[in-house]
Amino acid sequence: MTKRTAAKYKIDRRMGENIWGRPKSPVNRREYGPGQHGQRRKGKLSDFGLQLRAKQKLKGYYGDLTEKQFRRVYGEAERVKGDTGENLIGLLERRLDAIVYRAKFVPTVFAARQFVNHGHVKVNGKKVNIPSYRVQEGDVIEVRDRSKQLAVVLEAVQLPERDVPDYIEVDHSKMTATFTRTPSLSDVPYPVMMEPNLVVEFYAKN
Repeated sequence: MTKRTAAKYKIDRRMGENIWGRPKSPVNRREYGPGQHGQRRKGKLSDFGLQLRAKQKLKGYYGDLTEKQFRRVYGEAERVKGDTGENLIGLLERRLDAIVYRAKFVPTVFAARQFVNHGHVKVNGKKVNIPSYRVQEGDVIEVRDRSKQLAVVLEAVQLPERDVPDYIEVDHSKMTATFTRTPSLSDVPYPVMMEPNLVVEFYAKN
């Protein structure tokens, strides 16, 4: 088990929320944080605490990105015209590993990163093994022929707890997905509330 795969349970516990909406999340049983001090009563978070938590939650959701990776995406979102928070969500949702996860080709965002890394995915007919690869509107993402019968793929397609969002058109019989448009925050099916506006405030002050 990779460090990041093991981390997904810690992220849920640390946030006190089931951020991927998974039935096996430890938060479903214990809502307090991990470690010996996890059950202490939580004080009211300061503005900085709320902003930091919003950033950690969003960063964790996309496979626990490093601070450097996340900061780079934020910098891009800031440079593009429009609302920085909305731009940030749009850029994160255009990551290849995020689309592989959204299309239900794999069960978790951590598995999506590994799946792309191991060369199981093609974009417009060419193999791409970079999870952070930025997909463009109209791009066709497909699982390579020799990977279509992998247990992880067959299991993911059957998952009842999440649906494919409407900005991705998927054909599970061919294992292809077309990214039709860049979503806004309200389009993205997060199981918990994400607050990119607080992330913007966090970086504006720090």
